[in-house]
Amino acid sequence: MSSREVVALSVGGVRFVTRASTLRQFPESRLARMLSEDDQEFKLVNGEFFVDRDGTLFSYILDFLRTLQVSLPADFSDFERLRREAEFYELYPLADLLGQEHLLKPRLEILEVRFFLQETQAFFRVFGSCSTTVERLADQITVFLGQSWSSPFPSQKPLVPLPSERPSHHDLVFQCGTEYAASDQFVARYVSIKPDNRKLINGVNVLGLLVDTLLKDGFRLVSTRTVSSEEKVECYSFERLKRPAGLAVTVSQTPGSSGTAQAKRSHTQKGK
Repeated sequence: MSSREVVALSVGGVRFVTRASTLRQFPESRLARMLSEDDQEFKLVNGEFFVDRDGTLFSYILDFLRTLQVSLPADFSDFERLRREAEFYELYPLADLLGQEHLLKPRLEILEVRFFLQETQAFFRVFGSCSTTVERLADQITVFLGQSWSSPFPSQKPLVPLPSERPSHHDLVFQCGTEYAASDQFVARYVSIKPDNRKLINGVNVLGLLVDTLLKDGFRLVSTRTVSSEEKVECYSFERLKRPAGLAVTVSQTPGSSGTAQAKRSHTQKGK
């Protein structure tokens, strides 16, 4: 790679090195014009372009030029300052996306697990504010049904996976344990939660594995309470900050545009 393809910038004292093609992603921007020496505010000092702007915020500007996406940390709050920087560099597609601040901020996601233990059976109901999370959890959880006969000839049928029970897009219900179906037959339900391969029948063990799975997925346990002391219904509440899918632009070339970039907004938001 030749030296002309590599550009060094000192933005507010922070040094950046990138490709010239990255800075020319939007030919009408000031960064693209800087390379053609058409903007006198950017001074070339000892082979580096000096820019008297915020270096920390410029890292997000450069990331956008490289990916054409706006991806910000969950705790980011300087939307207005970053938008002002985008306008300074005349990166109006980025400024436009930053104007949709409500789509870029993380959302608080709530998930609730209700656990009911009755003799040899345990019942679970999972409710989540994000349907995508509940759907993914339903794909992880499998209930296997097994039937056994007692005397005089004990035997057991192979375990059969059951379809997920989804009362709504935001709910998932399942159960485990044993129950008698007839005088000489009982039914057993086992629960498996990926990536764990075990098939558990004890409700307390299943609850422990479910809680551990949620914690590993970024949730935190915020409260536990007894909903009904008579029926022994326990409720576990979880929450996490769900990062947005992000916003992106597509850059296309049109005939006769002399290489002028055109930006089209597009965004994907799942689990609304």
